[in-house]
Amino acid sequence: MSASKQRGTRWESEVCAFLRTAGFPHVERRAANGSKDRGDIAGIPGVVVEAKSAARITLAEWVNEAAVEQANDGADYGVVWAKRKGKGSAAHGYVVMTGEQFAALLRAAGYGGPGRD
Repeated sequence: MSASKQRGTRWESEVCAFLRTAGFPHVERRAANGSKDRGDIAGIPGVVVEAKSAARITLAEWVNEAAVEQANDGADYGVVWAKRKGKGSAAHGYVVMTGEQFAALLRAAGYGGPGRD
């Protein structure tokens, strides 16, 4: 296994461990599905998580990848959980989504009023 793949696997495992302690006991790493990839983390219905641990941050590329995986999964939300340089814990990572998805998430949580997606 390449060093890059090992780094990614460790980060996915770290994200899962953090989410379990945060009250999401069913999360797990998801096996890759090729062109029909549905994200890296499963176990939160309606949410696709694409975990990234890379030396270079490419948000646009990663958010586009999460959007494709969200569509493949039929999920409501697609997010990128990126490792933050110099921080080992997923609690200190970055979780990124589009503004449109963030507004929809806020409305689903009971904030704001009716709006468009």
